[in-house]
Amino acid sequence: MIPPAAAPAFLAAHGWEGAQILPLAGDASFRRYFRVVEPGRQAVLMDAPPPHEDPRPFIHIAEHLIELGFAAPRILATDLDNGFVLLEDFGDARMREVVDAAPESERRIYADAVTLLALLHRHDAADIAPYDRAQYLREANLLVEWYCPAVGLDVDAAGYEAAWDEAMAGLYAADARSVTVLRDYHAENIMLIDGREGVDGLGLLDFQDALAGHPSYDLVSLLQDARRDVSPALEAEMLAHYHAQVGPDADFDTAYALLGAQRNAKIVGIFTRLWKRDGKPRYLSYLPRVWEYLERDLRHPALAPVARWFDANVPADKRAPAWKTMADA
Repeated sequence: MIPPAAAPAFLAAHGWEGAQILPLAGDASFRRYFRVVEPGRQAVLMDAPPPHEDPRPFIHIAEHLIELGFAAPRILATDLDNGFVLLEDFGDARMREVVDAAPESERRIYADAVTLLALLHRHDAADIAPYDRAQYLREANLLVEWYCPAVGLDVDAAGYEAAWDEAMAGLYAADARSVTVLRDYHAENIMLIDGREGVDGLGLLDFQDALAGHPSYDLVSLLQDARRDVSPALEAEMLAHYHAQVGPDADFDTAYALLGAQRNAKIVGIFTRLWKRDGKPRYLSYLPRVWEYLERDLRHPALAPVARWFDANVPADKRAPAWKTMADA
């Protein structure tokens, strides 16, 4: 987390000469974040180095969310050639740590996060690419491409795609209005902004991969959180909270289960890839939780073709317990 060599000049050109540049965070991509500090003010520097990263989608969605009245970070300055974006700083109160430290706040904060989605879903999608069949399958296939070889399984890849196509046919065919799907809407990407209450106090991060898709996806991302336990009781209560505000159609809960299974299959593959390819074994610790969500989703009748494939190709001892074997390998 050493600041990029060109960062001081970028900051100086935009009124931050001599500011401290302090490590803040990295993530699963090439992006890194630094806190820029001067007496009386601070900001966040996003380092999204080309050609690996392109900050323009982040900027586009941030401006869209701000226009709709949501708390995305304001863009203070940019240098796209170097991949620098100077952002509004939402502070250090991240939803995950706040809820973990004060469990009595969990229901209230999750309810606010669900309400935010209900409000966002009143608006048509931003001008972004669709979350379509090809994207769903490409993501779900990450489990076959990375996880299955890692646990020594030679599986029926063609049958896997066919099972997903059969299960999700109704979702592909549905003529439903698309919404902006942030795609990583969970407790580690939501900040609680000091001095603001309710939905207005929820700062949004990590939405550069947004697509136009089904409204249930971000709800799954929040309520089947790969990095934090969300109890089945809280999940059910928050689903009911969303229903009460939006009144979705009768197929919503089926779509929720379908996209829950698809998302969790994708995450199993991604976290395995982060370990095998990128040398980040800490992601293995999340796999038992993700598998638990996936197993729960697969029990929905709409997922029967996919569940049959798993039963035929992925034995029980190669599911949740397998991460321990991988970690020791």
